[in-house]
Amino acid sequence: MKHVYFLAFLWLSIVLNGYSQSDTEVFLADLVWKNDVLNIVKAKNISNNEGYDNQPSFYDDDRILFSSTRNGQTDIALFDIKSESKSWLNDTPNGGEYSPIRILGQKDISAIRLDDDGLQRLYRYDFNTRKPKELLKGLKVGYHVWYNDHIIVCTVLIEGRMDLIVSNLADKTNYTVQKNVGRSLHRIPDTALISFISKENDTAMVKSMHPISGATKNIVTLPGASEDVSWTKNGTLLTAYENNLLGYDYKNKGSWKLLHTFDKLEIPNISRLAVSPDGQQLAFVSADPVYKIVQKQVDSYNAGNLEAFVNCYAENVVVRNFPSDTLYIGRDKMRENYGRLSPENKTYDVEVVNRIVIGNQVIDHEKVTGNGKTTMQLALYEVKDRISSMTFIFDQKTQSKPESIIEKQLEAYNARDIDALMATYSQDIKLYNFPRDLTTDGLEAMRKGYAEFFKSAPDLHCEIKNRMVIDNKVIDHEEVTVNGNTFNAVAIYEVENGKIAKVTFLR
Repeated sequence: MKHVYFLAFLWLSIVLNGYSQSDTEVFLADLVWKNDVLNIVKAKNISNNEGYDNQPSFYDDDRILFSSTRNGQTDIALFDIKSESKSWLNDTPNGGEYSPIRILGQKDISAIRLDDDGLQRLYRYDFNTRKPKELLKGLKVGYHVWYNDHIIVCTVLIEGRMDLIVSNLADKTNYTVQKNVGRSLHRIPDTALISFISKENDTAMVKSMHPISGATKNIVTLPGASEDVSWTKNGTLLTAYENNLLGYDYKNKGSWKLLHTFDKLEIPNISRLAVSPDGQQLAFVSADPVYKIVQKQVDSYNAGNLEAFVNCYAENVVVRNFPSDTLYIGRDKMRENYGRLSPENKTYDVEVVNRIVIGNQVIDHEKVTGNGKTTMQLALYEVKDRISSMTFIFDQKTQSKPESIIEKQLEAYNARDIDALMATYSQDIKLYNFPRDLTTDGLEAMRKGYAEFFKSAPDLHCEIKNRMVIDNKVIDHEEVTVNGNTFNAVAIYEVENGKIAKVTFLR
């Protein structure tokens, strides 16, 4: 339920803020164009690996290069699409490779190597022998693209920013095209131009650049916080925003158009796009879905793996009892509290019997077994790269059955019957945004807000997508339709003396 009039604002806030990335995976999808409409077919995780998998590029139509975590370091992986197998092109001790691409017209590849001592350089790797050779001495290269077999367009880290530099290996010259640029560099199909992202005016603008003349020209401003682009064979410029793939017609101009929306539960935030040479496949990167991060900590706990368990949590994780009673803060304190956890010393086992996912929040209904007894609890996780907070709701065995009053208020809500709705709430009802942001205090204030809302929403309807019940609390995952728009929210109802006394919303 039901503070629906706040949802549009909150949805916009989510769009503007987005998510950051930590553990990432590389995906591959078929691109099918039909009557200028793009269909995405079979988006599949091809890295399927713990840790950092990122920066894909096509070696050819059948193989993909990307950076991948192996044995605690980042190496160059080569994925064979037909056999669905992965091989490794290097094994660099005391360092890691990033942004691997094929050298134009050759078998060899180039990549950025970041050594443990902080040295960052661009190297060439012999495809057969795997031996590296430094290409641009003295330049701290961030990203690069080959213009031909001896001219490299790259971003170089200088004074806390990246500058666009053209390097000629033949005459060993470098010249700066522009200061303050982004990370995405690509050849523009059927032209002699390179695209780059300018950030010189605090706006991300895609520009074209001729590496010989140095001439630049504006193409289009990137939407929102997008930083990555790629080009299709027909000249469509692609970018991504959260779980949406957008396209811009370079030849006919116009504006950005939505091409495809991925399932946000599986692919929450897209970055690092690459299109195959034949234009039929798209590789991209997405952060791990929040539920997978939560499930990883459950599995690690059940395996007795203390380090894997605590590493699922942020450095300053907040652990509390619902709604806002802080138990402790910090991963170090968590490690201390769970210090006896080991494969040989597992006191409890946790089974997730139900799960709700909304935005960056996961609510698990958990069955905990140990010491000869079984108890039920709810754990509410907030995830930002790692789990930033964990809030418990324990079963106090009150033997109450709160579902009936929740069903009555749902019926009244869908009927837009203000009197029947208010009859399900206590006089001192309090509505909160999680964890303890009071938004409505008292029945009269609630009546006033909902009476006006009911009048403005003739198509109002709430459907329960999932429900958990523990003690005197009912947790509903709700899909609300209002004025043609559909929103999702979670409501935690607390029932006292047969009436709803508190509601806490998560969005």
